[in-house]
Amino acid sequence: MRILYFVPYVPNLVRVRPYNLIRHLAQRGHRITVLTLYADAREKADADRLRDHCERVLALPIGRARILWNCLSALPTRAPLQAAYSWEPRAGRALSALLDEGDGAGAFDVVHVEHLRGSRYALWVRAHLAAQGRKLPLVWDSVDCISQLFRQTAVRSRRPLNRLTARLELRRTQRHEGDLLGRFERVLVTSEVDKAALLELAADGATAPVTVLSNGVDLSYFTPIPGGCRPAALVLSGKMSYHANVTMALEFVEGILPRVLAGRPDARLTIVGKDPPRSLQALAAHPAITVTGTVPDVRPHLQKAAVAVAPLRYGAGIQNKVLEAMACGTAVVSTPAAARALAAVPGRDLVTADEPEAFARAILDLLEDEGRRRAIALAGRRYVERHHDWHVIAARLEQIYDDVLDH
Repeated sequence: MRILYFVPYVPNLVRVRPYNLIRHLAQRGHRITVLTLYADAREKADADRLRDHCERVLALPIGRARILWNCLSALPTRAPLQAAYSWEPRAGRALSALLDEGDGAGAFDVVHVEHLRGSRYALWVRAHLAAQGRKLPLVWDSVDCISQLFRQTAVRSRRPLNRLTARLELRRTQRHEGDLLGRFERVLVTSEVDKAALLELAADGATAPVTVLSNGVDLSYFTPIPGGCRPAALVLSGKMSYHANVTMALEFVEGILPRVLAGRPDARLTIVGKDPPRSLQALAAHPAITVTGTVPDVRPHLQKAAVAVAPLRYGAGIQNKVLEAMACGTAVVSTPAAARALAAVPGRDLVTADEPEAFARAILDLLEDEGRRRAIALAGRRYVERHHDWHVIAARLEQIYDDVLDH
């Protein structure tokens, strides 16, 4: 199958969904052309590495000035900032040129466009084809329901600017996401929760072809290691510039960690993730806390921890941080919000708790009961092997492509 795959950011080990879908589709014999946008030299290098898996990779720069102009231009319109954020006219023209290859007969069987930031490009593809009287199946991977995320952010974020932006963007994002439903041959999301949230936005209650395609985890990369963990070592991981993760870390340190230390004074917390703001960097002054910032490899921190904590209070989609910890054979304690997109069974595959006292008690119980901790860790690994293997997920995406081609 010949696939044109547009991603508004470079797929890499952090942006795991497009990176692994592209790699595994290529392993299945598909010919993939990727068009993507890079913001700096590191992302350009990531795009170059994709060439090992793809027939072609076209990577175009997008600068801060263009992004700022996009957002300012969108303010007086009905378009949400997320839909305007990644627009680069050269990328639109490049898409048109790719679609016109083969003397207009078409060089591709299907077009795949990712995220709300890519939605303007998806509409561009649809308009370009319509102007020529051509049809080509178009799959839009929404990934998450962004308006659902904004509803939570407006209330729960610790950053006033994030709360304000979410409130300003909520209505226009709901309208835009609802309008996009039904425009494409298929819409993808990562969870049933996000599917339900999107379908609530469909205009006049109309149904839309929305399919759940879960996120996976690289089971050969994230693996348990022999030798056991460090006693009473806790790890909290994620992209630490993301407001939901900042709120998660601050609330854990303020409300949960003191309770854990009261029961286990030897407990130590490592906060792992790139670009932590000053509010998180300041936590390193506490003798029980280490803030790593960017690390070359998150796995040692997950593999050596006794317990991985994910006290997320709000978010959308599947939490990769939870899947990665489970794949590393580390027992996970999370809030129900962090686990709600998973089919994992609380109490067997991971432990869930909501209020600070209950969350701290769940951690302490696992630290004190090595047998139960190992059982949870083993069950968590088995869960991701059954439900989140990228090989299986890529095969499912292949079937979705076949379905839209048949129709």
